[in-house]
Amino acid sequence: MIRLEKRPTPSRFWTLATPLLAVILTMIAGGLLFAFLGKDPLEAIRTIFWDPLFHPQFASYSRPQLLVKAGPLILIAIGLSLGFRAGIWNIGAEGQYIIGAICGAGVALAFYPLEAWYVFPLMVIAGALGGWAWAMIPALLKTRFRTNEILVSLLLVYVAEELLASMALGLMRNPAGGGFPGSRNLQQYPAAANGELIAGTGMHWGVAAAFIAVILAYVLLNRHMLGFHIRLTGQSPRAARFAGVRPNALILICLGTSGALAGLAGLFEVAGPAGQISIDFNQGYGFTAIIVAFLGRLHPVGILLAGLLMGLTYIGGDLAQFMLGLPAAAIQAFQGMLLFFLLGVDVLTNYRIRIGRTEAA
Repeated sequence: MIRLEKRPTPSRFWTLATPLLAVILTMIAGGLLFAFLGKDPLEAIRTIFWDPLFHPQFASYSRPQLLVKAGPLILIAIGLSLGFRAGIWNIGAEGQYIIGAICGAGVALAFYPLEAWYVFPLMVIAGALGGWAWAMIPALLKTRFRTNEILVSLLLVYVAEELLASMALGLMRNPAGGGFPGSRNLQQYPAAANGELIAGTGMHWGVAAAFIAVILAYVLLNRHMLGFHIRLTGQSPRAARFAGVRPNALILICLGTSGALAGLAGLFEVAGPAGQISIDFNQGYGFTAIIVAFLGRLHPVGILLAGLLMGLTYIGGDLAQFMLGLPAAAIQAFQGMLLFFLLGVDVLTNYRIRIGRTEAA
């Protein structure tokens, strides 16, 4: 018979190997899915992972887009990973991303058409504060009434989506837009636009913020007492209490930080690639960032690499829809498989698979 045997300590080899194994299994299962849909699985996998970077016809456009797609994923996932390491589960980053975009765009539209250097910095502050304030709702309910932060943060996503639709159709609707939903295009407002810092690279302030967040998170987790408290709480909550860690303070810090980073991601997106507040502004980055965080093993450098990989699936997925006629739902299922297989094979980190008869007691 097949049984699982608990390891004395987690396997370092499988801790590093399971993300790679999950990617391989995702490609195999995804290939079967594409074959079931009547497409050549090898061609589909090549279109998603190879053509965006190396095909001479698409690479010049796709390579800069890799940073554009990966930037918000990395920024949100870094914030989520701090809470996840401490056993604090913020599943509502999508809502915080939306609120950050609304607050940042609101500042820009309030100053429109003023051309002043301080407009964009104020937008950044508003975006971070908006995401932070939205994350404080589940944080305060958790610390005061012991509610479940998973449910509260997730349900607030739907509230944020309704606010987004309300703003696009009402208060923020472009008065010169002919009645169509959506705000003014911030890319056409120079003081508020988040344009490329280096032309043709896709590098804008949001991508720069993501790289800075990776560095700061690495320093925090490995060189700061707060990082030690976060790691200790996740590994042994009881030992953390004996060490003087205040659980409520840690909840507020972790949820607040993840909310602020998600809000920043929303602000940089609405001021850059998206350009405006619209009904379909949210692209699911807040949920996809959960996959990125776990695929990167909750480690800042791992999250950086996982964010680039997931950004590649976004670009390659769009290319596969255009070139091969794959439905968008198939691409979303392919991305979801990555988390499914990662969680499945992660059992090898803490357990050995044993095959054979069990001895009688």
